[in-house]
Amino acid sequence: MARSGPRQRRSPPGYQRLRRIDGRHPLKRASPDCYVAYRARRRHDSDVAYFNFALAREMGLIPARHPDRLTADLRRSLLDTFSLVIINEYDFLNGTRVPARDLLPHSYMATRYLQLQHPDKRGENSGDGRSIWNGCLTLGGVTWDISSCGTGVTRLCPATSEQKTFFKTGNYVASYGCGTAALAEGINAALMSEVFHRNGIATERVLAVLVLPSGLAINVRAAKNLLRPSHMFVHLRQGKLESLRATADFFIDRQVANGEWPALSDTGDRRRAVRRYHYMAEDAARTFARVTATFESEYIFCWIDWDGDNILADGSVIDYGSVRQFGLYHREYRFEDLDRMSTSIPEQRRKARHLVQKYAQMRNFLVSGEKAPLSSFARDATLTLFDDEFDRVKRLLLLRKIGFEEATAERLLREAEDELRRFATLFTSFEHARSSRGPGKVPDGLSWNAIYCMRDLLRVLPRHFAERLAERGEQTKSGPVDAGLLMSTREFLDIALSSYATPADRKPSDYRKRMTRKFQRSYLALMRVAAKAHGNPLESVLRDVAERAKVINHHARITGDSIDHAANGLIRRLGQLSAESLYRLVQSFTDYQDLNSERVAGRTAGGENSLSPLEERVLASLIKLTHDFREGL
Repeated sequence: MARSGPRQRRSPPGYQRLRRIDGRHPLKRASPDCYVAYRARRRHDSDVAYFNFALAREMGLIPARHPDRLTADLRRSLLDTFSLVIINEYDFLNGTRVPARDLLPHSYMATRYLQLQHPDKRGENSGDGRSIWNGCLTLGGVTWDISSCGTGVTRLCPATSEQKTFFKTGNYVASYGCGTAALAEGINAALMSEVFHRNGIATERVLAVLVLPSGLAINVRAAKNLLRPSHMFVHLRQGKLESLRATADFFIDRQVANGEWPALSDTGDRRRAVRRYHYMAEDAARTFARVTATFESEYIFCWIDWDGDNILADGSVIDYGSVRQFGLYHREYRFEDLDRMSTSIPEQRRKARHLVQKYAQMRNFLVSGEKAPLSSFARDATLTLFDDEFDRVKRLLLLRKIGFEEATAERLLREAEDELRRFATLFTSFEHARSSRGPGKVPDGLSWNAIYCMRDLLRVLPRHFAERLAERGEQTKSGPVDAGLLMSTREFLDIALSSYATPADRKPSDYRKRMTRKFQRSYLALMRVAAKAHGNPLESVLRDVAERAKVINHHARITGDSIDHAANGLIRRLGQLSAESLYRLVQSFTDYQDLNSERVAGRTAGGENSLSPLEERVLASLIKLTHDFREGL
């Protein structure tokens, strides 16, 4: 099929670290049962559509002072490293010839992990169906994993399990078995992951997007630890203790080495090993509690399910094909896959709690060597830890959305428990309200639309009350709230109701009049507690909160719909936009979506990422899309 003796290409000066990303990875030695090895051949038909210069500098792939410019040498190095396709089982069976000069010297991993959509539900033949791990590299004691999607169909794809045959890369006959990736996937993930990263939501990030003549792409992603819970759960489910131990130890070692976890002791001593496995289960409880609380607060849909496939083990978002952010709390939305409906946003908490229960089962298996039934961990201490952390983080995130700085939020969490509980209950009653139209189909599934945009309300309320207080000369720090400060029901509804509200939803009924008054009084009661705690006038606290609230509750937050349209718009303009232009647009769009009020206030115009007139027009169109689809899915 192929002659031996591949010719290695020499990386240009300054880009030698790219050459080290060649398929070699320590996980191969640590856990041989966790992957299928594939040789690969070089492609000659791709080009660099997008390159994340900031991420590349952070990873040490380019020098710290490298300009945001795709030089000829850098372009060639990227293509030499990432423009490849695996030589799969179909190629072997059909004698596909590969020139020796194109055969790459090392094999690449398609990793094994548990997957919901596979028929056996045991992970015997599931995992990376169209992706490979390119390798890893270390800079300053921090190690990064790099993977590529769209590099060919592997035997781990669902189609091979279902149809019991191997497929040619690029076929159009097998769902989940083509081995290719869409260009829109890469651009979509680049936009959304950079926005998430900027706003403190852990995520893998897009390093590069290579475009192919067919309009398909190779999408290169990076993260500090690409292992998923499902990489461990596959061995847990099959009862393979040594494979589970090898994979779990690798994950733990990486977390410690990267400084994400404290310096846990070596596995040589049994008592120390036990401590490591206990810490892993407890960290999973805290991590997935924080993650799902954040998803609920930020209206992020990430299909978390029992297999632990669609999220990384450190809680980072992965695989943006099944990730969306909503403009409202569309709690009934469900994505429709080929043969099943997804979980919904509120169900993510229950599913994450189930993952934590499996971590408890895994901890026990690793410590005792015996696999106990999952049901025996229904009252495990890690679940209590999960519940407590979820509730704490959810309240903190609500206080942040209101506009309190972190120190004040922590103090209110301790000192205003009753006021916060009452306000949270009222906030939830509005946030969860659904359209009287009832449920209905949407392009990719089902939804029952929310009707209140709570971000708009939280953005407007503090300014409204501050202005009313200034008009009256009110400086009261405590005591009963004067009804003259409150918005009318009509004013309240005009601000909070979304385009999904029907005429019936907009009617200022007696119930709505009562609820809008209770909401405002509860909001002011919380503000008065904050004012008293700091010894500041109520008006001063409200104005301070208003400054943060207008940034945190950005009028036009990204949604899945706006990102889809934005990615398609950028693709239509690829003939006019260089890789550098696309990078500058992603960075500028991310700046626009930055929710850190201090960072936004300190930002200055200009700099290396200043945009050309064309780029300014394209950015304006992207921003317009976020306004047009701000309430959507």
